[in-house]
Amino acid sequence: MNAVIVGVMLMLILTLCRINVIVAMTVSAIVAGLTAGLGLSQTVNAFNDGLSGGAEIALSYAMLGAFAVAISKSGLTRILASKLLKQVNDNSHKGETTLSYLILSIILLCAISSQNLIPVHIAFIPILIPPLLVVFNKLRLDRRAIACILTFGLATSYMVLPYGFGGIYLYSILHKNLTENGLEIVNTQVPMAMIIPAIGMLFGLLVAVFISYRKRRSYESHSLTEQQQEVVIEQPKKVLAVGITAVLCSLVAQNISGSMILGGLVGVAIFTLFGVVKLEQNGDVFSKGIAMMAMIGFIMISAQGFASVMKATGDVASLVSSAAGMIEGNKPLAAALILLVGLLITMGIGSSFSTVPIIATLFVPLCMELNFSVMATAALVGTAGALGDAGSPASDSTLGPTSGLNADGQHDHIWDSVVPTFIHFNIPLLIAGWVAAMVL
Repeated sequence: MNAVIVGVMLMLILTLCRINVIVAMTVSAIVAGLTAGLGLSQTVNAFNDGLSGGAEIALSYAMLGAFAVAISKSGLTRILASKLLKQVNDNSHKGETTLSYLILSIILLCAISSQNLIPVHIAFIPILIPPLLVVFNKLRLDRRAIACILTFGLATSYMVLPYGFGGIYLYSILHKNLTENGLEIVNTQVPMAMIIPAIGMLFGLLVAVFISYRKRRSYESHSLTEQQQEVVIEQPKKVLAVGITAVLCSLVAQNISGSMILGGLVGVAIFTLFGVVKLEQNGDVFSKGIAMMAMIGFIMISAQGFASVMKATGDVASLVSSAAGMIEGNKPLAAALILLVGLLITMGIGSSFSTVPIIATLFVPLCMELNFSVMATAALVGTAGALGDAGSPASDSTLGPTSGLNADGQHDHIWDSVVPTFIHFNIPLLIAGWVAAMVL
C-alpha cells in the first residue's frame, strides 16, 4: 500500500483520537517509512534530517510569542479589551448582536491584512485574540466561528490576492512551477484562475458564521478575567504611543529583513527601551513567550520531519502516477483525482507552499496532455496545493487560531479548529476547484 496514504491517514486518525499532534506525526512518519521499506534506521535519519528545516520557524514563533507577552504586560491590548467590554455592558441584546458582527469583521480584516497588506502571518493572533476572550465570553460567541474566520483570512487571501504572502504563493511558487513544467501562462492570469476556488472558500465561511456556529455558546470566563485584573495600566497614553511605535517598527524590521525573529526582537526592545516593560522583566517575557508558542514551534518542526520521510519514501510520485493511470482521458475524473491527491499531500505536510512543487512536476504535463486550458491547469494545481492547508493538524492556518483561542484552555485544536475548518473550507474548495477546471 502507498506509504503516503498510510502515513497521512494514520496521522489523521491518531489526532482525531486526541493523541498529541507531535506524537501522532512521529508515529505516522515511522509507520510510513517502514511501509515503504526504508527500515527503522533510514526512516529515523530521514525524520531527523527534516527537523532542522523547522528550527528557524520555531525560533520565529518563540520570538513573536515574547513580543505578544510584552504587549500583554504593557496593557495595550487590555485597553482595547476594556473598551469593547464597556460597549458590551452598555448595549442591549440587539446591540450585542451588532457588536458581535463588528468584532468578527475586524478580526477578518486583520487576518486578511496579515497575509497581504502587513505580512506578519499568524503573529497577530497571540497578540490580539487572548485579551479579547473575555469579550467573546461575554457575548457568548462560538469560538469555532472565530477559528473559521481566522483560517479563511490566513488561507484564502494568499490564494487570490497577489500581495505579500499571496505574491509569493501565486507568482514565486505557483506561476514559477507551472512555467518550469511547460505551461505557457502570464503571471497575471494565475490570480484570475483562483477566483472560483476563492468563492468556494467564501461560501464555506458564510455557512460557518451564519448557519453552523451562529448560536450562542457559553465558556468559563473567571480564569481569564482574574488574569487580566492583575494588569495595572499606568500612563495609558504612553502605553498606547509606545505600543503603536513598537508594532510599526516591528513590521518595518520584518519587511526589510524578511525575518520574523528580528521583527519580534525589535518590538520587545522598544517596549523595554521606553520603560513600558521593565528591564528585569525581560527574562520572564521571553520564557512566557517561548511557553506560549512552544507547541506550535514543535509541531512545525515535527511537520518538517514528517514531510522529509514522505519524500524519502518515493511514494509521493507513485501516488501521483497511480492517479494518472486511472484517468484514461476522462477530464472530470482527472480533475477530481488531482484535487484529492493534493488534499492528501497537503494534509500530511501541512503547507500548501511545499505541496505545489511536488505535484506540479507530474500534474502540469498531465493536464496539458488532457487538453485542459491554461487557466484550468493553473486553477487545478493552485487549488490542489491549497487544499488541506485549512484542515491539517500541522498547518499554521489552524495552529495560529488555536494559539489565541485556547489561551484559557477552552478551545481544542482538533475538534474546535481542525475539524470545523476542514468541513467548511476543504469540501467547498474541492467542489469549486473542480468547477473551475471544467468551466475555465
